[in-house]
Amino acid sequence: MPAYNAAKTIQATFDDIPKDCVDTIILVDDASHDETVNKAKELGLKVFVHPQNRGYGGNQKTCYTEALKEGADIVIMLHPDYQYDPGLIPEIIRPIIDGKADLVLASRLLSGTALSGGMPFYKFISNRFLTACENLFLGQKLSEFHTGYRAYSRKLLTNIPFMKNSENFVFDTEVIVQTVYFGFKITEIPCPTRYMKDASSISFKNSIVYGVQTLQAVFKYFFARTGINRSKIFIK
Repeated sequence: MPAYNAAKTIQATFDDIPKDCVDTIILVDDASHDETVNKAKELGLKVFVHPQNRGYGGNQKTCYTEALKEGADIVIMLHPDYQYDPGLIPEIIRPIIDGKADLVLASRLLSGTALSGGMPFYKFISNRFLTACENLFLGQKLSEFHTGYRAYSRKLLTNIPFMKNSENFVFDTEVIVQTVYFGFKITEIPCPTRYMKDASSISFKNSIVYGVQTLQAVFKYFFARTGINRSKIFIK
């Protein structure tokens, strides 16, 4: 769980996690200003705290590094803001268990609930545009690249240089382009959309920056594939 000011929602998220499917729950707090750390410790989670805010990508780097140290065969990223349904954990790990994928994305677009679940219209449009560009350049047929609910195989995380990725929101996209570049399989499951007052959300300004950086990540992949230039994110 990459956490930042999630004190109001972490209990509900934790309560809905199917405990028989999970061995260890790790929360990495990115210098929150609320009671996230105390509440996580009360719930018995394994907690790591960044003394200074590193950003969404920096938080995930710690999440995956610590999960791998714990010996995880499958690592699930679940936001503790209750925006994604923890009850889908058995479904999101199934393709990895069955050997059909190394990265599973829980897609809000595949479920058809994006707008009815409260996704702002401008985010819906930008999501569709960016996903179309990414499918075109990466040769994929995914309904959504921009979900924060994902499952990774250990094999994937130990074979892509994710520590070289951005510390910001585009980390998510860079992980996907690395997954494709290094020949791993991606699949999706449908996931209901729920935007709530207490759920974390990227601002409009940061959304614009994220969109530009996403396109840059796609072009990095294209340049690496065509031999024009290989970015450090594709060098192990």
